[in-house]
Amino acid sequence: MEYIHVSDVLKETFGQKIYRLSLQSGCSCPNRDGTLGTGGCTFCSEGGSGDFAAPLLPIDEQIRLARKRVDAKLPASIPPESRRYVAYFQSYTNTYGDTARLRVLYLDVIRRPEICLLSIGTRPDCLDDEKISMLMELNRIKPVWVELGLQTARDDIAEHILRGYHTAVYDDAYYRLKAAGLTVITHVIIGLPGEELSDMEATVKHVASLYAPFMQAEGGIGNDGIKLQLLHVLRGTALASEYETHPFHIMTLPEYANAVVRCLTLLPEGTVVHRITGDGPKQLLIAPLWSADKKRVLNSLNKAIREA
Repeated sequence: MEYIHVSDVLKETFGQKIYRLSLQSGCSCPNRDGTLGTGGCTFCSEGGSGDFAAPLLPIDEQIRLARKRVDAKLPASIPPESRRYVAYFQSYTNTYGDTARLRVLYLDVIRRPEICLLSIGTRPDCLDDEKISMLMELNRIKPVWVELGLQTARDDIAEHILRGYHTAVYDDAYYRLKAAGLTVITHVIIGLPGEELSDMEATVKHVASLYAPFMQAEGGIGNDGIKLQLLHVLRGTALASEYETHPFHIMTLPEYANAVVRCLTLLPEGTVVHRITGDGPKQLLIAPLWSADKKRVLNSLNKAIREA
């Protein structure tokens, strides 16, 4: 079994390997500031799913620190001036707030020569017409990816994890983003409490049904993408409290590998796969502990995919 990996798409598009800088916009989230709730989704850590992002500092300093972290892992044979990056705004909800402020911030970042692409994580209920117009403007300068946290298409499970919107809201946001010419990456969590494998497959089928009319079979940087994320139980979250008082099933590595393979087979041709797992901060990780061994996890997943 083969799939289109984002790193290959980026290398083919820009002619070199592209690295990711995890940044913060200073936005909050309606699920944290009291508009919808105060604790966020049950699985979400205090860092707003951006535990590996640079600290919230002026953007020049954030980029400097993020580059320092990334560049430390790169061979000296790659000159610093030739390195190129995706600016990834991951923490919290990065279209939630004053549009004028966000426009200035994102224009500043996307115009930098070392930045080849902007990726903005947000919620589908935080994309009014003004925000989408801003994203369109940015997309005319350099490519923009809009990352939407769907997690599940089951509204009863979404209510249980305190997502705060119905799946129909995601659908509406998706179509409005596509009408504006934007690329969408959907986040799906594998292993949510109360879900069977068939539910996870149903979520991916739902995403696939929306994607299919917009796909180019050969893939590419403008094709929509997906992130498959293993459920992590992290200290300090409502999910951790639930797990302690009412333990639910935590996937084994073979179960997770099987789920990933099954989900990948459901994607329309051309879908770009941005992630097949994810990292939970080791100091916060309660379960599954096997996920802390990233090398073993990726080897197991890739082996299962090759053999599928």
